[in-house]
Amino acid sequence: MQEFSLKYIRCVRCKGKLELEKLDEKKEINEGFLFCKPCKLTYPIIDKVPIFHGDFVSYLSNRSKLGGKLYLHASHKKMKLFLKDSLSKILKLDDKTPVEERWARIYKASKNAKFYSIIRENLSKLPKSKLALEHGCSIGTISKFMAKSNDIVFGIDNSFSAICHAKKNPIKNLDFFVADSLEHPFGNQKFGLVVALNLLELVEPKKLVKTISKQTQGSLVLSDPYDYDRGKFSVKNPVTPQLLRKELQQQGFRISSNTRKQSYIPWNLTLNQRTRLNYQVDLVVCKK
Repeated sequence: MQEFSLKYIRCVRCKGKLELEKLDEKKEINEGFLFCKPCKLTYPIIDKVPIFHGDFVSYLSNRSKLGGKLYLHASHKKMKLFLKDSLSKILKLDDKTPVEERWARIYKASKNAKFYSIIRENLSKLPKSKLALEHGCSIGTISKFMAKSNDIVFGIDNSFSAICHAKKNPIKNLDFFVADSLEHPFGNQKFGLVVALNLLELVEPKKLVKTISKQTQGSLVLSDPYDYDRGKFSVKNPVTPQLLRKELQQQGFRISSNTRKQSYIPWNLTLNQRTRLNYQVDLVVCKK
């Protein structure tokens, strides 16, 4: 974790300030803890990555394999004891670790897709911001571009595997956290630029828009292919391109003239040597 991040992060539950305990530090904080005393919550920092979840045991219950890897990666005795205690309490539900690792590899293999060049082109037209945030940043492809033209940038994603990829080749004004977009670690912080690409089928759309609306004091860039058919993991209240725009306008956003109508931007993902996933993505750029 970058040292400057401490100024901006807050407890995901009470939005209060956090206390830092460093266990290992070189150029960054490699290992340590962030504490919220009022909530009695502990957020571990492992492999330079803070994990912001109000219920860390619950997070590991869906990622038991990740829990084992975190224990092996931990270098300090205190961190190992914390992880051992957390792992002893997990329920071992469906393990998301292999799926998250696979998608991190897929995004890495597809980072040169034309879709990202179109997003970069749209971002380059927006004014510079002191603070910028990307929800669902995955391996950090767009966050790293954002860091070139904004003062400080954060990227959050629920996948530890993806964030570990994002943390490679660190950039001084950019930091990444494991966090849920609806339970984020930024309290009431406002951002001049917020980006959320292809998240609406993973996070309840209206809840995500309301959360983002409270954070945005400037530009917002949203995109999605509206791929809601995900079985038991499907969102309960999907939105159409028209409903999305209506919801954004109700939240006080002004939609740019060139994205008022839905678009069909190609987003081609390489799943393996023989399989490609070809999406048609809708893009919305707006301001508050």
